[in-house]
Amino acid sequence: MYEAAFRNIDKTLRKDAGCGTELDYIEQTSWILFLKYLDDYEAEKETAALLNGTTYKRIINGEFAWSEWAAPLRADGAFDINKALTGNDLRDFVNNELFPYLSNFKHSADNPRTIQYKIGEIFSEIRNKLQSGYALREVVNKVNGLHFLSNDDKHELSSLYEDKIKNMGNAGRNGGEYYTPRPLIKSIVKVIDPKVGERVYDGAVGSAGFLCEAYDYMRNSKELSAAEYETLQRDTFIGKEKKSLAYVIGIMNMILHGIEAPNIIHTNSLAENIADIQQKDRVEVILANPPFGGEEYAEVQHNFPIKTSETAYLFLQHFIKMLKVGGRCGVVIKNTFLSNTDNASVALRKQLLEECNLLAVLDLPSGAFTGAGVKTVVLFFEKGESTEKVWFYQLNLGRSLGKTNSLNERDLADFVDLAKKQALSENSWLVDVGDINKATYDLTVNNPNRKEEKDERTPLEIIAEIEELDRQAAEALQAIKELL
Repeated sequence: MYEAAFRNIDKTLRKDAGCGTELDYIEQTSWILFLKYLDDYEAEKETAALLNGTTYKRIINGEFAWSEWAAPLRADGAFDINKALTGNDLRDFVNNELFPYLSNFKHSADNPRTIQYKIGEIFSEIRNKLQSGYALREVVNKVNGLHFLSNDDKHELSSLYEDKIKNMGNAGRNGGEYYTPRPLIKSIVKVIDPKVGERVYDGAVGSAGFLCEAYDYMRNSKELSAAEYETLQRDTFIGKEKKSLAYVIGIMNMILHGIEAPNIIHTNSLAENIADIQQKDRVEVILANPPFGGEEYAEVQHNFPIKTSETAYLFLQHFIKMLKVGGRCGVVIKNTFLSNTDNASVALRKQLLEECNLLAVLDLPSGAFTGAGVKTVVLFFEKGESTEKVWFYQLNLGRSLGKTNSLNERDLADFVDLAKKQALSENSWLVDVGDINKATYDLTVNNPNRKEEKDERTPLEIIAEIEELDRQAAEALQAIKELL
């Protein structure tokens, strides 16, 4: 029902001079969508209060209410075209009045957990990029046709929004850091198996894919009582995000999945000294795909006992510290972490094996992350006991992955099934930590069951793969040119 509306919104955004990338499209859609959600949310609260014989005071009212500037109605309920702002009047109102008004909620809110604070944080961090007030009016009108009043509405909108996030990731360059393939996230969540009552944390939350999937998994794990549902809504999910756009997308994504006031904090998780993390801060479950390849300043590195500029290695230390004893973690990391010989890599592998039980290592094929040419693994570990044996699983698909042939849940079904019992197979094996070189703690993936494979592809399949690699190389070259 809403798919055409989303396509038309993107079409309008592409025509505006202020929006040039997929990142711009989702950012601008997000803030307008968020305000429409708030209007529906508050209308629902008003109706519920009326039925209970009480009153509800709106968060956003007066000239800043959606029904005043975005979708004013005549007495007969029809759209009031004469009262609706458009052109320069609309653009100037949004830039000079609406955004300053909304950003002020950050200072007047009681605490960061409230939806008022989220409003203030979002509109302090982003800006309206639409230069044409007429284009802005077109987008607002299209968003006004979307509704958040039923679970079916929210489900369809969340699916479409996920597609936008995926498109942003596929656009390459820094867009990919916001998107982790959903089949992979779902499989990680299944293996970690979070339970209602456990707190779930992602310190590099991005678009909140892990938290959204964990919420869906836990909500559908059994028939929930009212108290358990309230626990899921308010006391289960915690996210932290450094970047402004990802923060906005993460909040919107969680809202669309059904969490009314997402507990996502706009901060750099690594800026906190891990020595200051207390027992009350620790959680039972961590799910994350922290950025890799990035670097942090020396001041940030001082917050960690193992000094390194590699962002992913700092996050791994942070996650180990954030887990309660018995807590479980599923984290994506570059496969070079398993074999690098620098001091930080060796020390971190040693810490992981000695302070945690490294339950499993999932070795992913190239192309699992569309648009990113890095090989990755997923580490599954439990804090509290040292590791005696590590179960490895190498995902061998027999095909190349790319934009038109991406990872799916069927690809990972065998891994999920075998991981529960750490069964041995052609693609899985156990490594005794007692046999590992204690000078290097090398955990390189080396499948002892792997047979020499013949290339059974047809000439056409080989040509198709070459063409796909050429296309990816051309995109990367274009990205470099744009950066220069």
